[in-house]
Amino acid sequence: MTAHPLDRPVWNAFTTRQSAFAVGGPHALRIDPEMGLFAAMADTSEEGRAALAALMPEEGVLGLVEPAPPVLPAGVAIVKQARCVQMVAECLNVPVPDMDYQTLGDSDTAEMLALATRTEPGPFAIKTHRLGNFIGIRHDGALIAMAGERMRPPGFTEVSGVCTHPDFRGRGYAKGLMALVAQGILDRGEVPFLHAYADHAATIALYERLGFRVRATLVYTLIARQV
Repeated sequence: MTAHPLDRPVWNAFTTRQSAFAVGGPHALRIDPEMGLFAAMADTSEEGRAALAALMPEEGVLGLVEPAPPVLPAGVAIVKQARCVQMVAECLNVPVPDMDYQTLGDSDTAEMLALATRTEPGPFAIKTHRLGNFIGIRHDGALIAMAGERMRPPGFTEVSGVCTHPDFRGRGYAKGLMALVAQGILDRGEVPFLHAYADHAATIALYERLGFRVRATLVYTLIARQV
């Protein structure tokens, strides 16, 4: 593990508390494909790059979250690259809301995936919800908003999958669910963290109002096999 657990969140989460969800070996790993697309190398050595290349899917992409642009193996190309801020909250600036929410699980998989596909809160797969706790709000029986947990490096848990159906935005559901998830993490004695694109000023400002602060700037890179 690196000096700070959040310096390399993918590697430090999936070589420790979430190692059961990782595919790969000591030089590189990726999340179970049914849970997500994130991957990481132990380092940028020849062994690390070769191991990452072996994990590349024939089709589709992998996502790296690192302090700097990665050194990639031959035959792998960058599909997208963007700066993101990593934010942490040692406490919340808002009270935990009294909301009528439900705990989400395997029986809600199809609806969770459909909501995430429509709203694009970030990478979300058929079993992403198994990485942590997820909660949601229903209207007339249909899932309209949710939030949950994803990467869990030692001492920290990521708030992720936050989204609201377009027809129900502006009602405070996302903010409220985020606060509930973050407070649950704090209550366990851990620190909630999250990621946002560095050029999304309004989103960052919202998270700051909740009590998050920018800890670091990282690079999010989507990679695929060269064709």
